[in-house]
Formats: sequence, C-alpha cells, structure tokens
Amino acid sequence: MARKVRDRELGDRASRAKLKPRGKPYWRTLDQGVHIGYRKNPKAGGKWVGRVYRKGAAEPYITHTLPGVADDKADANNVSVYSFYQAQEQVRQWAAEQHRGVPAAQGPTVSDAVDKYEADLAVRQGDAGNVRRVRRHLPAALLGRAVVELEADELRSWRDGLTKSLAAATVNRVITVLGAALNHLADLDHRVAANRQSWRSGLKAIAGAARANNVILPNAVVAKLVETAAEFGDDFHRLVWVEAETGARYSQVVKLAVKDLLDRRGPPRILMPRSKKGRGQKQMSHTTLPITPALAADLRLAAAGRPPREPLLLHAGEPWKAARHLQLFARTVKAAGLDSTITSYSLRHSSICRQLLSGVPTRIVAVNHDTSTIMLERVYSAHIGDHADALTRAALLDVSQPPAKLTIVSGRP
Repeated sequence: MARKVRDRELGDRASRAKLKPRGKPYWRTLDQGVHIGYRKNPKAGGKWVGRVYRKGAAEPYITHTLPGVADDKADANNVSVYSFYQAQEQVRQWAAEQHRGVPAAQGPTVSDAVDKYEADLAVRQGDAGNVRRVRRHLPAALLGRAVVELEADELRSWRDGLTKSLAAATVNRVITVLGAALNHLADLDHRVAANRQSWRSGLKAIAGAARANNVILPNAVVAKLVETAAEFGDDFHRLVWVEAETGARYSQVVKLAVKDLLDRRGPPRILMPRSKKGRGQKQMSHTTLPITPALAADLRLAAAGRPPREPLLLHAGEPWKAARHLQLFARTVKAAGLDSTITSYSLRHSSICRQLLSGVPTRIVAVNHDTSTIMLERVYSAHIGDHADALTRAALLDVSQPPAKLTIVSGRP
C-alpha cells in the first residue's frame, strides 16, 4: 500500500469545516505530479478531486472529480463517502490509469518497496530522510509500477532524467537509496528477487560523479570562510567553525549537546554524534574528536548556564534548520569573494584531505569523519595517491651523488 499523506487542514471533517468556500480546490501533493484536492460545499458536502501533471502535453494538467462525497456529514464507507485517506487511494489509482492507460499494477509496487524500506530503517534507527527525498523524485507512474515488471531501460531513463535538475553526485545518492529499497523488498519476496537484475543494470551509479562534486579548499580559504561567517552572526560563525575543524556533516554537528563538549580535563575534545548512514547498527554512538582551545573556549561561552542535554549550537535560541544554514553559507561564500561551487560540504572534503596529507593514517581519518576506508579510497583516491607519492619520495634511494664516506656494516657480530 502506498504511503498515506497527512494534512492538518484536509485530514478530518473538523479541520475542513474551518476552511472557506472558494472556486478552486485546496490542493495537496501526493506524489510527484499527482495531487489531491478538496472542493468545499457546505450544503451537499465537499468533493475530492484528483489532478495529474503530464509533461509536454497540450494540456499539462488533467483533473478528475471522484464519485461520491467527502465524509463531511456522514461516516466514510469507501463506496459513496470517502475519507481523506480513502480518497488518496482513489486518486492514485486514477493517476496510474492516466499515465499507463491501464489499471494500477497488481503485486508489490515501487511505492510499497520504499514504504517497507523506510519502516525497516526506523526499526534499525537508520536515517529515513533519504527515503523521503527519493519519493519526491519518483513520478507517480514509477511509484505505481509493479516491481516484478520493472525494466532496466525505464529505470535508466528515470535516472538520466534526474541529471537535468540534479548534480550527478546527488543523482547517485537518490538511485542508491531506491536500489536499497528494491533489494530489501527482494529479500522479503522471492517473486520480486527474480527481477533483481533490472535495477542492478538500470540504477548503475554515474561514473566520476563524486570526484566532480568535490571541492577541496586550501587552509587559507577555509580560514577565510570561518572568518567571513562571523559577519552573519555569532551563532552561524560558531557552526561553520565546528564544521571546518571537525569535518563532520551538518546533520551530525546540529545534534551536538552541551554535554558533548569535553574541555574540563586535558586537551579539549568534542563527542561528535555518529551519522545514521550505512548498513547495520553502529557500535559507537559518538566519536571523540580533538578541537582547538580557541574553539573550545568559544563553545564553552555559548554553553554557559545551559542544561547538559540542550543543543550545543543554536540559531537565535532555536535549533538550526538546514535551509537557513544553506542560505547563510551561500551568502558567506559570496561575501568572501569565492566561487559559488563551494558548499558547506567542501569543509568536510577539505578536512579529510588535510588529515591525509598531514600523515594521519587512513583508518583514523575514516573514523574521525564517520566513514570507511573503502569510501575514502573511492572518493579521495587521487589525494591519497598524492600523499603516498610524497611519503615514498622521501624514502627514495638517490645514487646520483654517492656519499662522501662509505661505511659498510657487516651482518656478523
């Protein structure tokens, strides 16, 4: 069953009673290109309406008023009176018919696979945020497609279409999550497993995407970004400073609590929460990272008098919101006179390369940045190669200039 969309205004009759009658319906998005609408009628009861977007068609939007009425005055029976959730199923079925010209496919669908994978992540305490982002990029026709009928060509076509609006690295992240969802369903249903090769072929990653998306910054540029961030407030300056020193993801940094600052005994450190990326249950919930005394002092000043479990980093007294962080960082890059391709993730890339080139063992770099050595070698192979070249070159034997005095050490005592 496809996921249910919740909505405060349309979800129940009491909420809909507060809406004002108007000519156009109150629209809500169900899936990409598919909407459900509610047209209020105080006397006879409201009507549910479906709408589908067809790219390239002479009339891009087609609408359909569902038979029966909304459960404004009578209890829903899924025959002549429909609740908000029952109407969603009717709209999805109608939308599938418009896209394919046939009734919605039987058996587990792509939407079912995504739902089951999201539920599994919740049980394993994984990051369900990526699943929600994948849904936004899946058209209704593909969501309603039976997994056993999926073909490599249609998946490849969908993947290639994403590149028109998304960076190649972002496309790879989207298709990786969809592939994981389909594999999860295949592990549960042997009928689906028989078609596994279709998404293995159709959802192959775009080669070179990670390298093209990496922006490695010299130390002086990182320092300039941190300094410029101060122009947009102490809260933002502190956030960027932590990102630059630790190389942690934004999603990790904003989860820091006051108690995670360890600066009372010994050199200052910070307990960075682990991300929910990857498979399985991570053995450690936090990673201990060293920070400079200057950053520790600034964080301690910001944390003074606050409860231990309260977020360490706040914006105007409230938890950080990703959209606000992205906006401020883009303004910081512009104010610093730097290239617009630089993002906050560039601080992470730069931190990883800085440690590699400073001689920190790859395994420790991976632990410090909550990733794996395999991922480091895959994404940062060129920089690891440069580092290995520098180390090896220092140990080269140079026979072009023989030593002034030759001393032979015998192996005998």
